[in-house]
Amino acid sequence: MTRTARLLHGATALLCWFALILQYALVIGDLGLVLGSWRFFGFFTILTNLMVAIVSTATVLRPGSPLTSSIARHAALVSILIVGITYSIALRSLWNPAGWQKLADIALHDLSPLLYLVAWVAAPHHRLRWSALGPALVPPIVYLAYAMVRGAIDGWYAYWFLDPRALTLPQIALSCAVVLCAFLFIAALTIFADRLLARRSDIRNTDIR
Repeated sequence: MTRTARLLHGATALLCWFALILQYALVIGDLGLVLGSWRFFGFFTILTNLMVAIVSTATVLRPGSPLTSSIARHAALVSILIVGITYSIALRSLWNPAGWQKLADIALHDLSPLLYLVAWVAAPHHRLRWSALGPALVPPIVYLAYAMVRGAIDGWYAYWFLDPRALTLPQIALSCAVVLCAFLFIAALTIFADRLLARRSDIRNTDIR
């Protein structure tokens, strides 16, 4: 890992931890400790930023750990990019936060995807195999199951497109299929980008020799 890549991952980690702590403080301030904590960990945005924070922190402090593997970093990239894209397309227009909530909103949905993407591009690339598509689909599949179980328990759903009170079961199934297709597309696109970046790096190193 180059010094620049580690600095960028460090900046990403600091941003994500700050945004997560700020958002948590805001949520428990509104809902109380117990309900606020329960709701806080119900959002894919929160869980994904937590994953990016952990991966980025490990990249700086434990560069040889499994959390810093190319597959782990790629899975985190796909999830955080989907967070930014989905929020901009489907969720941003649904509310208009202000003050500290606006800052947390921008950090979690806009800045962390952008900064982590830059950090990922700056890191070494080793030609990801297409089998990396599988690990990249694990977070959304696990989350969708987790979100539906949570909703069945207390009737609260983090996202409208998973709420059976707003949509029929076929519509929810279609929503899940669309989400998974989006993950598959972004995962394939970023694997292609990784292979391209690795090829360019190999050419550059050959020219230097």
